[in-house]
Amino acid sequence: MNDNQLLELIERYLNGEMSQEERAGFEKLRKEHADVENRLAEHKAFLGAIKQYSERLDLEKRLNAIHDEIDVHALKEEVTVRPSWIIQLWRNHHSKISVAASVAIFAILLTMFFTGYFNKNEHYIEQLVRRMGKLEKTQNSINGKTNAIYHKFENQASFGGTGFAISSDGYIITNAHVVKGADSIYVQNEAGESFKAIPVKIYDPNLDLAVLKIVDTSFRNLGPLPYTFKKSKSDLGENVYTLGYPRESQVFDEGYLSSSTGAKGDTASYQVSLPVNNGNSGGPLLDNRGNVIGVITSKETYTEGAAFAIKSSYLIKAIQSDTLAAKANFNTNKNLMAGLSRPQQVRKLQNYVFMVKVFSH
Repeated sequence: MNDNQLLELIERYLNGEMSQEERAGFEKLRKEHADVENRLAEHKAFLGAIKQYSERLDLEKRLNAIHDEIDVHALKEEVTVRPSWIIQLWRNHHSKISVAASVAIFAILLTMFFTGYFNKNEHYIEQLVRRMGKLEKTQNSINGKTNAIYHKFENQASFGGTGFAISSDGYIITNAHVVKGADSIYVQNEAGESFKAIPVKIYDPNLDLAVLKIVDTSFRNLGPLPYTFKKSKSDLGENVYTLGYPRESQVFDEGYLSSSTGAKGDTASYQVSLPVNNGNSGGPLLDNRGNVIGVITSKETYTEGAAFAIKSSYLIKAIQSDTLAAKANFNTNKNLMAGLSRPQQVRKLQNYVFMVKVFSH
């Protein structure tokens, strides 16, 4: 029996094309001749490598089709403003994705080397290597273009500030100046999930408050707010802290209440000695018991470490005076953060504080 005849028998055996009698005869041949058993194992490994390569070719075709159909302008907000799990995967693992083709190719070639197919099927291997090289170049090209598109649009976002929940069903308070002039607004939680939001109320410019409503269908109810909104006045020297987005991840800062009035004697605000930056605007100001006592609104540029916060009593009064009163269910009674350590309070707070992303043309 020559090599081609043996190969034909092996293929018929693996494809289940033999009769019961033929199969029994081939099984006997395998037991009696070690070279037949070895050749069968080699061919199975080769077919497995070919199958993997075929699957990668199919993936290449689908990636190319998707790439050709991308409408950059239509997908600007959907893909770059609102990071789905695909965008998050790209952010966290793009370096791994970019070498995936190389790793797969190496694994296939290594398998074929040890099975001896480089020596026995030189012509077919040469063709396979050329196709794999072409596939790697194509995937690297797609990776490069995707990366460029992602960074181009990501850089157009203005990470305007911070916002936090005033109800469990998607109402968020922030500063009016954070969302001023926005064409579109997205809010992003600590887990990196982004949701479309719209402004539903902009208050008196002197108050510098805006209420946003998450309108994204993927948003899920937050559950009961763990903090309360304090109606009474806080005391000078009281320890306070905030959680916000001066950069792309949450930052905790603490200090103390340094004045019962804001800039130029503004009675609607507190002055706090607290290290804040532009991205903190709209963040919550809390006391040791986990009561929200204010909304961070601005930093005093000529006094080091001084910032201002609109008092929570004015926030409550403003919202309860209009149609939002029934929708923004302020928690003023049940505080789930009282008695907890500061790290425990921050952990409870994190899911209710959002980065506010503003986009404008």
